[in-house]
Amino acid sequence: MLLSEVRVPALDRGYLFGEGIYEVIRVYGGKVWRGGDHLRRLASSLKELDIQFDSECVPKRVEQTLLRSQLKEALVYVQITRQDRDRHHYYPSSPEFNCLIYLQPFDDPYEKERQTGVHTVTYPDIRWSRNDIKATSLVANCMAAQAARSKDCFESILVRDGLITEGSHSSVFAVIDGQLVVPPSSSAVLPGITKSQVLELCKARSINILERQLLVSDLPSADELFLTATPEEIIGIIKVDEQTVGNGTPGPITQQLHEAFQQNVAQIVGSRV
Repeated sequence: MLLSEVRVPALDRGYLFGEGIYEVIRVYGGKVWRGGDHLRRLASSLKELDIQFDSECVPKRVEQTLLRSQLKEALVYVQITRQDRDRHHYYPSSPEFNCLIYLQPFDDPYEKERQTGVHTVTYPDIRWSRNDIKATSLVANCMAAQAARSKDCFESILVRDGLITEGSHSSVFAVIDGQLVVPPSSSAVLPGITKSQVLELCKARSINILERQLLVSDLPSADELFLTATPEEIIGIIKVDEQTVGNGTPGPITQQLHEAFQQNVAQIVGSRV
């Protein structure tokens, strides 16, 4: 079925309430990247929202969809929502489920940004308090992303009570005095898949890691900042609001980590042709 032919029932609770979960997964060289990590997070989100959908069927459906698409470089989108027969706020006793899986070609558009670095803006973190659940109700994230776009910036850095949590769709890292500083995953901070991979790469290369709250007041002393996300991989941040980061170019640790990221993909996936 073509994506344009997909129809959502009017009483789907994802449509009515944003009550659903999703994952975005990269495909490199025709192979799903860190699919197990994404599917474990998907299962955790389902559990937290008490969506009793059996996610064990998802890997096979993803592989079948990928095979039919014949795509080598792509993004996989997986979304699971509840249906209901009536509109009410409490969960239905006998729900049905919608599982949407689609692929889109992804010819990595971020090469220039990785070379030059990107500008960002700070924005109030007005999201709910369960950001560890990868839920479809993303209006606050969309507001933050639009705030960045309206200022011709790549991303918004979300701030709550003087603390940097993450970006509107990314994780945020800083390098301060040669040490990598990243906000730990929590109910306020999504456990990012690329974030986890970066931490693995750091440990393998003996790069010091400090998982602690990242303060807005830390920004002037940051030698490097970068963001991570599934589509973007690793991109250096060279400006926050009107403040230049470091010398205004992606820093050496940022570049080292992205090179290591690419090597990791090549080693595991092999040829991407």
